[in-house]
Amino acid sequence: MIREMAVAALLASVGAMAGFPGETAHGPRVAGVAGASSQVGDDPLTRPMAVERAPTWLAPRPPEKLFGDTWLVGFGGLSVALIDTGAGLVLVDGALPQAAPAILDNVRALGFEPKDIKFILSTEPHFDHAGGLAALVRDTGATVVASAHAAEGLRTGAHTPDDPQLGYGGTWPRVTQVRGVEDGEVLSLGNTRITAQATPGHTMGSMSWSWTACEAETCKAIVFASSLNPVSFPGYRYTAPSSAGILNGFTQSYRRLDGLACDILVSAHPDNAGDGRYDARPGACRTYVERSRRSLAARLATEREGGGN
Repeated sequence: MIREMAVAALLASVGAMAGFPGETAHGPRVAGVAGASSQVGDDPLTRPMAVERAPTWLAPRPPEKLFGDTWLVGFGGLSVALIDTGAGLVLVDGALPQAAPAILDNVRALGFEPKDIKFILSTEPHFDHAGGLAALVRDTGATVVASAHAAEGLRTGAHTPDDPQLGYGGTWPRVTQVRGVEDGEVLSLGNTRITAQATPGHTMGSMSWSWTACEAETCKAIVFASSLNPVSFPGYRYTAPSSAGILNGFTQSYRRLDGLACDILVSAHPDNAGDGRYDARPGACRTYVERSRRSLAARLATEREGGGN
């Protein structure tokens, strides 16, 4: 049953809280001095994560209008969306820690003020999508919204115990201003209603987000999908009895995304949705699901034949 969040209550609570191509499993490793920090000297919240794919993930891209009052303000290999609700702004995802200043620069380039960002929606508690959240919260005053399960990882800045990538270890900046929401819960702000769509599997706390954007008389359903690929720390086995919940999660996610209205798909890693920064072709979400189904089936077959990752 869909339950709508009271924005006033959410804001009041802030004071009380004082992949497929392009996504490979990586452990978070932190470099020494932030080269792109918005602060003087070493800023621990934007200190670069030294991962091999960072140059590709953070390849600069200009802000791009998606449809209606929705824009892309992210990068070549990591998606970040911006929604103007008419009563404040909403971001979706925060990329790597060092990405926060560039995200806010893109917001300004569109003529918006970062201080008008009220909420930042999180897809998953992994450093490549959540690493920048702490800096974005500090610089905007926004509240992060995530699944209740993912909120645990965001608050600790680490993988949750049931994460297939747990073995990589490492930490990223902790997010203290975070609110957990349930599957199907609706965030209403201004003229926009954004629905939390639980899509577990890649992590058990993964959350996709859907909303409708309009231009004149034409409206389109937009889905910002969490990662849905079965990647893990070496030695993790999806065929192990302890992984049954993960496999059930994938099944739930396939059913959910197959049934969603989906005129435009944005995936956490853009190349997971095809060429370009998003996929507006008919059946985009179903195609996204099929890629995951094939990848998971191949992984399970390899494990059953005695192989590993």
